[in-house]
Amino acid sequence: MIGRIKGILLEKQAPELLIDVQGIGYEVLVSLTSYFDLPAVGESVMLHTHFVVREDVQQLYGFNEVRERELFRTLIKVTGVGPKMALAILSGMNASEFVHAVQSDDTAKLVKLPGVGKKTAERLIVEMRDRLEHFGESSELDLSPPSSSRQPDTVKEAESALISLGYKPQDAARMVNAVAQDGLSSQDLIRLSLKSMVKT
Repeated sequence: MIGRIKGILLEKQAPELLIDVQGIGYEVLVSLTSYFDLPAVGESVMLHTHFVVREDVQQLYGFNEVRERELFRTLIKVTGVGPKMALAILSGMNASEFVHAVQSDDTAKLVKLPGVGKKTAERLIVEMRDRLEHFGESSELDLSPPSSSRQPDTVKEAESALISLGYKPQDAARMVNAVAQDGLSSQDLIRLSLKSMVKT
């Protein structure tokens, strides 16, 4: 089991990273919650990891906080929830929002996440309620005004990130266009798109 990785961040395009650890490049998938807190390319990064080994793939998942990794590991124990869906859930809402949705039986909020249908939402509530008591509350995502100017490909980058999480291309485009405005980075567009989806 690979429990932690520390190295130089070579590439990042949500939700995928490439991290150089003493000359070896590790591909790591991260939730958007962790992605938003990453350092700039070329800087040192440390992530807590979960290593998934299957017949057809070996994949490393990374998290800024041990708490988020715990929630990920708890999610993938739920029947019908694999690593990809767990990552999408953690990208679509932060830990406190997920805990609140489960504890308040809010299936309507959960079904807005990609890949989560009504039956899966109900299963998440039933199987996760007792397991989430020790998770407590986490801080909300920082939605402070961005300082960088919007680049021409910012919208495409945001749409690509949402599609990689499981949203349909037309839904991703609609979500991004609804919040797009000058001065927003791709990270801002992704964050606002997900927040608006959860709150509607």
